[in-house]
Amino acid sequence: MKKVAVVREQFPGERRVALLPENVEKLNAAGYEVLIEEGAGEAAGIPDQLYADAGAKVTTRSGLMGADVLVQVRSLGANAVNGDQDLELVNAGQLVIGMCDPLGNAEAIEHLATVGASQIALEMVPRITRAQSMDVLSSMATIAGYRAVLHAAYQLPRMFPLNMTAAGTLQAARVFIIGAGVAGLQAAATAKRLGAVVSAYDVRPDCREQVESVGARFVELELETDDAEDAGGYAREQTEDFLMKQRAFMAEVASEHDIVITTAAIPGRQSPLLITSEAVAGMDYGSVIIDLAAERGGNCAETKADETVLVDGVTILGPTNLPAEIPYHASQMFGNNVTNLLLHLISDEGEIELDLEDDIVAGCLVSKNGEIVNERIGGILGVEVAVTQATTEPEGEDEPQQEVESNVNQEPTAEGVTEAEIELSDEDFQQDDVADSQEIPLVEEEDVEEVEEEVEEEAEEEAEEEAEEEAEDYSDVEAELQEVDDALGQFFTTEESDTIEDVDSEEEEVEEEEEYEEAEEEDDEEELAEDEEVDEDHFEYEELEDEEDALTEEDDESVYEEEYEEDEADEEEEYVEYEVEESDELEVDEESEEESEEDAEAEEESEEDAAEEYELEDYDAAADYSDDDDEPDYDFSDYEEE
Repeated sequence: MKKVAVVREQFPGERRVALLPENVEKLNAAGYEVLIEEGAGEAAGIPDQLYADAGAKVTTRSGLMGADVLVQVRSLGANAVNGDQDLELVNAGQLVIGMCDPLGNAEAIEHLATVGASQIALEMVPRITRAQSMDVLSSMATIAGYRAVLHAAYQLPRMFPLNMTAAGTLQAARVFIIGAGVAGLQAAATAKRLGAVVSAYDVRPDCREQVESVGARFVELELETDDAEDAGGYAREQTEDFLMKQRAFMAEVASEHDIVITTAAIPGRQSPLLITSEAVAGMDYGSVIIDLAAERGGNCAETKADETVLVDGVTILGPTNLPAEIPYHASQMFGNNVTNLLLHLISDEGEIELDLEDDIVAGCLVSKNGEIVNERIGGILGVEVAVTQATTEPEGEDEPQQEVESNVNQEPTAEGVTEAEIELSDEDFQQDDVADSQEIPLVEEEDVEEVEEEVEEEAEEEAEEEAEEEAEDYSDVEAELQEVDDALGQFFTTEESDTIEDVDSEEEEVEEEEEYEEAEEEDDEEELAEDEEVDEDHFEYEELEDEEDALTEEDDESVYEEEYEEDEADEEEEYVEYEVEESDELEVDEESEEESEEDAEAEEESEEDAAEEYELEDYDAAADYSDDDDEPDYDFSDYEEE
């Protein structure tokens, strides 16, 4: 199984890693084993266990030797401090992939080629549609533009957004971006999200739409020229006179802003000077400049790489490795770019193919099996390179050469983009419009009639020939049709009787169906007639039922009246009997009452007699209550008289 080795970065301050665990899974699916050096992803927040869980083999540095592909963020050319330590892992026939500063340190490319290895410089991946997912420079520029705004916000003694408070109104920060490439657009978008008022400038007027799309205002210099953009859509290098006028314009605009972020970097060359010392002195006290081109001298005259300086009250930062300050997402983007490139190189058989006829490979492959194969690098080193065009023009065409939207072997420009000074002479465009056409002889006036007659004769001959050809074709078609008829005739003769019988049977079936349908129609008509009769009978039956119901109701009423009269007569007889009985009872009650009254009177009289006897005879009150006194205490005379 083929092996891909990931090295732990040796460059000071480098926290990125070339591949992430999700990239390991994709390479494993492609049939490649991934070897990870111990601790390679710790600085980016990725422990070794995550790599092991994804299917990678975590090993020591010596365990990486012998791998087919060696992947790293900074190869020898981009690690001038201790890049030689990685040479012990490189061997002949191996492919090394990483950023190697090919245009700034071409000697490192040659040094690595002497080992017999092949090398891909990620900075030289062409910016074409097919290679967008492999463009490391764009990915890292996105991180750098975002991080630059955060540094500026930290250093600025102001807040970014507009704030209206009870203590007063806080004005929004004013940010000026120089360069509308990937880093510049990302910086403009980030500053806008933080609430700043953003302006941006680029030498290419066509960038206006991109700048305005992220919410920034496009600052246009009236000195723009028509040749400010190359065939690939990138900025050309301008003349010194143009640059002097541009610097004066930059100084005027910078003095109106609180933050200036410059992004005009040219790989392999000195960065263009845009902000002079006079421009720095003209900025407000407390302003901030973030120079993303500090690695190549910077766009500001006062910039110092990887240092923060204070000049005339203006803070100037010159960071050279901002993506390493956000290592996880920078590694994620870098790893995806590398994985897409590797999968592009792997053939269906699982082998890595370095085909120089592929425009992507031709753009970024700098050496192959120990030989320099990139014309740009060969020109810097003074080595002759056999030119292999990615696309070849068909022979026999004399059309002028067209510009191709590709930066393969082009001059580098800002944002790490290469540039091609395509200078086509006037002779290249002065092609004869009728060079490939047939010459038409001139015809004099006196021969016009003869020419017309010849043309008519030729037309008639052509018409006759066409008619003959059509006749021949028609005869051929008739012959073919006859053959088909003969072949089919045999079939129909053998099957003719059966066919006739089938036809007869079909006709009989049709007749039977018609008769059946007629019978059904007659049945339907009879059923309808019967239904009508039934309906009439039903109607008469309903009328009879209504009459019977009426009669029964009258009978019921007469019966009910007779029963009611009989009930009333019975009730009257019962009532008479009840009155007789009641009168008898009343008479008996009166007699009994009279007898009871007489008895009561007799009892009262007997009681009165008894009382009188008791009072007069038995009770002597005077004797009971008398004493020895002459006069009694109580007088009973009245009582006695009664």
